[in-house]
Amino acid sequence: MNCRHCAVPLSHTFLDLGFAPPSNAYLTAADLAKPEKYFPLRVKVCDQCWLVQTEDHAQANELFNPDYAYFSSTSSGWLAHAEQYAAQISSELNLNANSLVIEVASNDGYLLKNFVAMRIPCLGIEPTDSTATAAEEKGIPVLREFFGEALGKQLAREGRQADLIIGNNVYAHVPDINDFTRGLKSVLKPSGTITLEFPHLMRLLEHCQFDTIYHEHYSYLSLSTVSRIFKAAGLRIWKVAELDTHGGSLRIYGCHDEDDRADHQSVVAMLQLESNYGLQQLDTYLDFQARANKIKDDLLCFLIKQKNAGKKVAAYGAAAKGNTLLNYAGVKPDLLPLVCDAAPAKQGKFMPGSHIPILEPVHLSVDKLDYVLILPWNIAEEVKHQNASLEASGIQFFVAIPKICIL
Repeated sequence: MNCRHCAVPLSHTFLDLGFAPPSNAYLTAADLAKPEKYFPLRVKVCDQCWLVQTEDHAQANELFNPDYAYFSSTSSGWLAHAEQYAAQISSELNLNANSLVIEVASNDGYLLKNFVAMRIPCLGIEPTDSTATAAEEKGIPVLREFFGEALGKQLAREGRQADLIIGNNVYAHVPDINDFTRGLKSVLKPSGTITLEFPHLMRLLEHCQFDTIYHEHYSYLSLSTVSRIFKAAGLRIWKVAELDTHGGSLRIYGCHDEDDRADHQSVVAMLQLESNYGLQQLDTYLDFQARANKIKDDLLCFLIKQKNAGKKVAAYGAAAKGNTLLNYAGVKPDLLPLVCDAAPAKQGKFMPGSHIPILEPVHLSVDKLDYVLILPWNIAEEVKHQNASLEASGIQFFVAIPKICIL
């Protein structure tokens, strides 16, 4: 395999998680009697441009099907994050009724609904029918397509270039990151702005967030690597902000390379921080496998100990990251009999690979539990707050990453 950005041969494995089904391929009861697709889940690092990337196996249309079950609006914290961003960016860029905002991977309209409320014209681009329909019900126009250079050029020919292009947690999901970036270039107005949010590779390494690795994430990104990718497409990152979402993310602000906006000090500072951490040094990546293995082993030991002691453990949040963790650890319903989730699209289904049933959150209070494993650890405080009565009754919440920790 060659690097998805710079095309040099890849020879360094960052992490090998064996074989796993796509993390968002939730199963129905009927599916349990059928064969289940598994793909190798291995991640390599390029020693030229330092793009960390999964091996090529699964195709995008196998991962993002019409019944894709991730709905962004399920998390109240994420909705608040989106509302705050929309208010901030519309003020900074003086967006109005003559502007156009395009969001790539607009999901269920969790973000663009804020621009609709401000009467700022917008367009969502979302290939999954289930979430696109939810967005349209909020009054958001949606193109049901995968985004790339061809679509960007088509929209430009139609006179639909954007004052603002938004991509939240999509940049890591695209198999051809160069084509996607050229698409951003094509559909951006001469004075337009791009903002992309993505989990920061440096934080993934720092906190051993290996469960954020799954087939839908083709790339794991740093500012230094994304700057290279942008430059190759004729774009430039002029500002960056650190966010606490998803365990530590970056929001980059991009523009055309010839734009007269000066580079912000935040770009220089973050590039230096990444360099100091060693993101351009191979040794930084080579101990990650052993660290991930320890987390897996510790979780298994904890669950087996509780089972032997007659304790009952369940999980909260049928998140993709949870599926990576459970499948790598080989956890089945004998150790974790149920997962509760607030998303109706997941309830009544089963976790891919482990086949653990997904139930409504009410089961947290009626099943006489001792422990609840919060799989989406990035919203652990939100989950605890929503279930404060359970904690008062003696149930203990815990996370497994970066280590077993009772909250």
